[in-house]
Amino acid sequence: MNDEIYVVTRYKDTVFCMLFHNKRRLLELYNALNNTCYTDPDALEIVTLENAIYMSIKNDVSCLLDMRMQLYEHQSTVNPNMPMRDLMYVCAQYEKYILKKDIYSRKLIKLPTPKFIVFYNGTEQQPEQKELRLSDAFEIPEENPSLELRVTQLNINPGYNEELLANCPTLFQYMQYVEQVRQFRQDYPLEEAVQHAVAYCIANGILKDFLSENKAEVIKMTIFEYDEELHKKTLHDEGYEDGFSDGFNNGFNNGFSDGFSDGFSDGFSDGELSKLTKLICRKLEKNKAPETIADELEEDLDTVKHICDVAKTHAPNYDVKKIVEQLQEKELVP
Repeated sequence: MNDEIYVVTRYKDTVFCMLFHNKRRLLELYNALNNTCYTDPDALEIVTLENAIYMSIKNDVSCLLDMRMQLYEHQSTVNPNMPMRDLMYVCAQYEKYILKKDIYSRKLIKLPTPKFIVFYNGTEQQPEQKELRLSDAFEIPEENPSLELRVTQLNINPGYNEELLANCPTLFQYMQYVEQVRQFRQDYPLEEAVQHAVAYCIANGILKDFLSENKAEVIKMTIFEYDEELHKKTLHDEGYEDGFSDGFNNGFNNGFSDGFSDGFSDGFSDGELSKLTKLICRKLEKNKAPETIADELEEDLDTVKHICDVAKTHAPNYDVKKIVEQLQEKELVP
């Protein structure tokens, strides 16, 4: 039986997801995390939730083996909301699991025991291991909360969790690949850096078969991952998420001509407009359509189209300052 699960590649997929949607590799990871020695990949069931909750959120990799459900997530940015996300995922999984069972029966329905793991390999300094708790998000803390969910975050950057990486060569080589991308990124543009990293890894036996078979998809996914990571960092650094989205979207929901300025005045500063415009210009430099840009940045399509229309008049140099000034002159912002 073929142990590969083939999926339609979308820009939201990641190299981590593609790598561990192979049962053999996933079983290797499972054994390394749980100190087990299972040998039959077909005994493991992949139960990953595709686009489980929202269109922009999906579970990375989940598996079921011997009544143990493992939910794995990969993060290149620190995300304290992982317990909440995993709660939504596991509830959806349990709903599927008990679909044909009588939950009103006097007989106790046994459920797979869950385990939640986040593999972190971002550039922000993090400890080797830490626990994220759902109760940390509760407005009113309680000593023994009625509802709790614990997620273990494992740092897989070089020098961390070396025993785990030694027991899972695939995860170790994935870490090496990411490091090579970062090294080449210091000297080359992103796309060229990724191409160099892939070539280096193939030549040096790092994920050689996987990268050789999936070279084009891996390059595409990695470029998107780095674009998305930069976007998330930008939002964090500029305080973008605190006020932009609500004001921006509310303006459009009330109608562009009347609502746009009101929406921006509620939560969109000049710096935030400049940052969004800069991100959009980077996408335009790669000849991406407004629909694709809106999807990747998770912004309102009409908003992106209007900024693109103005930005394109400044191609190919895309002077962000002049674009923002033109947007303001056209009263697209207050």
